[in-house]
Amino acid sequence: MDFDLDPGWSLSPVGGTTGGAFMGVYAHEKFFLKRNASPFLAALSVEGITPKLIWTKRISTGDVLTAQEWLNGRTLTREQMNSTMVATLLAKVHRSTLLKRMLQKVGGVGQTPAQLRDQYVVDLPKALRDHPLVAAVSQTLRTLPQPPATLRVCHGDLNHKNWLLSDANKLYLVDWDQASLGDVAFDLSVVLINYVPRGEWGQWLAAYGATLTPGLLARIEWYGQLHLLNEIKQNYEKQHYTEMNRALLQLDRLVNPKD
Repeated sequence: MDFDLDPGWSLSPVGGTTGGAFMGVYAHEKFFLKRNASPFLAALSVEGITPKLIWTKRISTGDVLTAQEWLNGRTLTREQMNSTMVATLLAKVHRSTLLKRMLQKVGGVGQTPAQLRDQYVVDLPKALRDHPLVAAVSQTLRTLPQPPATLRVCHGDLNHKNWLLSDANKLYLVDWDQASLGDVAFDLSVVLINYVPRGEWGQWLAAYGATLTPGLLARIEWYGQLHLLNEIKQNYEKQHYTEMNRALLQLDRLVNPKD
């Protein structure tokens, strides 16, 4: 693909399924290049949440190309997600007034619980509608959680592979394509239900700077159930039945916790 780069650049595709990310090398220096990255990447760079933004340019196709500092490092393991460093960085994201202001400026919208639930219901296959656990949880989600007083920037895809720990031991959060304004419990639920044993939720949230009140717990459980229902739906549609069944078991454990 022609990125309108000066002669001397070499590009190699890296990760992802969209084909929009590359390692670029110019004058023996490496950069992370991405086509149409999140438009508030500059604010993320200023806050030190993503690797440093070097430059941005619009190319002949109309796409926007960004270049970021290339950092050697590794993505987090599942076990490392249950750590203070993850809780601390996520708290920084959620409490940043700069990120919220910039996301609003570039057109970031808020997503209500009702909107998120309705998106799940659209085109739900009959086999899932008839599944006893899925049907029961779907009915439960008709009762919406109490909304927070303030919407915050939510990442929207807190998979452990989107956390980069550099060789200098600095943690970054990348891949902001699904960012939105919403309830922080939307993000918290993904980390807690996937990576933190239930008995340690209070401890993890204390590192994040929050107390596990009954109200926060109810919101985390509501969003957690919705996340798992979406995962079940997506895996069913892709015919990834092993992953679908794993998510069904996870959903059962969430709604029927054992002491």
